[in-house]
Amino acid sequence: MDLHFTSARASAAERAVIDAALRQVQDDAGGRPRSRRHLALPVLHAVQDNFGWISAGALNYAGERLAVAPADLYGVATFYKLLRTTESPLRIVHVCDDIACLSAGAQQVVAAMEGSGAAWERSPCLGQCDRAPATLVVEAGAQRNPPAAAAPPVIGGSNLRLLRRAGKIDPESLDEYRAHGGYAALRAAFTLGPQRIAGEVDASKLLGRGGAAFPTGRKMAAVAAEPSRPHYLICNADESEPGTFKDRVLLEQDPFAIVEAMTIAAYATGCEYAFIYIRGEYPLAAARVANAIARARAAGLLGDDVMGSGARLEIEVRRGAGAYICGEETALFNSIEGKRGEPRSKPPFPVQSGLFGKPTLVNNVETLANLPLIVLEGGAEFARIGTPGSTGTRLFCLSGAVAKPGLYEVPHGVTLGELIELAGGVPRGRRLQAVLLGGAAGTFVAPDALTMRLTFEDARAARATLGSGVVMLFDETADMVAILRRIAAFFRDESCGQCVPCRIGTVRQAEALRRRDFALVDEIGRAMRDASICGLGQTAANAIESARRNLNVW
Repeated sequence: MDLHFTSARASAAERAVIDAALRQVQDDAGGRPRSRRHLALPVLHAVQDNFGWISAGALNYAGERLAVAPADLYGVATFYKLLRTTESPLRIVHVCDDIACLSAGAQQVVAAMEGSGAAWERSPCLGQCDRAPATLVVEAGAQRNPPAAAAPPVIGGSNLRLLRRAGKIDPESLDEYRAHGGYAALRAAFTLGPQRIAGEVDASKLLGRGGAAFPTGRKMAAVAAEPSRPHYLICNADESEPGTFKDRVLLEQDPFAIVEAMTIAAYATGCEYAFIYIRGEYPLAAARVANAIARARAAGLLGDDVMGSGARLEIEVRRGAGAYICGEETALFNSIEGKRGEPRSKPPFPVQSGLFGKPTLVNNVETLANLPLIVLEGGAEFARIGTPGSTGTRLFCLSGAVAKPGLYEVPHGVTLGELIELAGGVPRGRRLQAVLLGGAAGTFVAPDALTMRLTFEDARAARATLGSGVVMLFDETADMVAILRRIAAFFRDESCGQCVPCRIGTVRQAEALRRRDFALVDEIGRAMRDASICGLGQTAANAIESARRNLNVW
């Protein structure tokens, strides 16, 4: 391939940063040579982290080292909101003005920033909805300090299992994790063997916790049965759904549990290489997972002979860079491969042809976090919790007009009202106006839905969804029209633009909503749902349609 480069030249400092980034990724992979293009995002991050932007010279040099045309790299860099290709200040404040923060006073923060003289910009959801209104300070420089730990999150529930260690142990200590039961499940997994693990997961009836609710055991069995090699495992931690922050809490508070769970999943499905893709707005989570991986590798719990079993596994942290669409699994593949994070058409499905065209198991953080429990107690015992159609516990992210915003773990089957009461109910004696279930791609329900059981089957019967576990409350003071307009703006801004129904439909939906042309809103919603390539366009009208159906907001 004939690559064309401009005359722009990287500085010595930029070249040194790019060279160091490439060495680091190769070292993390155990020194094995691999394709170069898929290192594009780590290289671009390294330049951005050190200089605050990515110059034309840096793109040229990165293209030379990766054998990728600079114009192609420019297309990748400009796809992500956290990467910059124009000269920028070293310190930028991202102010969230998404739905939870909008309800909690984001406009006052914006007003304060406008008069501060600081470099800042508005941001979609930062995954800090329990701490709204939220900001993220990003500061570049060679002497970057590690991300500071925020105040411990509020954690509650009636049956803590996934959250049993969160906030109770040092998340950076492997010894503390093992003292509290860590790695007992992996040892048990090696005793069971891959086929019995798959059988226990199947018996558990565990459904995916990302919104699609696909049977986890069936997906694992499909990957394990594929003859093509290698197999890849991806932990999807790119939770960018407004209102969702459960992955952040698990990764920050119990990162070794996710590393152990990934190791079990990889062993059961024949994967020897894994990625955990963490959204770029979670620097502390990324740092703690990277620490957990390094310590596990040093202790023989990753590498060429995991726990003396003969099994091999390497895990690499891949940081996202501000693109909601990369939560879609095929867009995630493209992002890891060093391309723009645009979804692929299906079939083929990921279990057959996923990352690098190979069989790939993709699960989100919460789904994987259940695997150690299933291995230790058995699938049938796990299935005793919850309901026959919705087994186990579920993590719910409560935010908005609730007394104690935080992450709550309850068995499937508790009612929406009972969950809200666990979080203290609506504060200041105000009346509940609406609840958003599942996030911006979810469903608004009215107060008469408080008796609904939180299960997959009950949600479907109510034409609702549990989605990613969002439960966002709005009291009588909330301007629901403004909230719906912000949701429409979110999808307009986050559409990757690849397919016409979503690229044009999300823009026209926002415009029609401003004009209150509801007939057109309905027509656009049907077109996006029927013709969009991926779930972003297919669900972009869900919350707006449900608000018209269930709430008296017009």
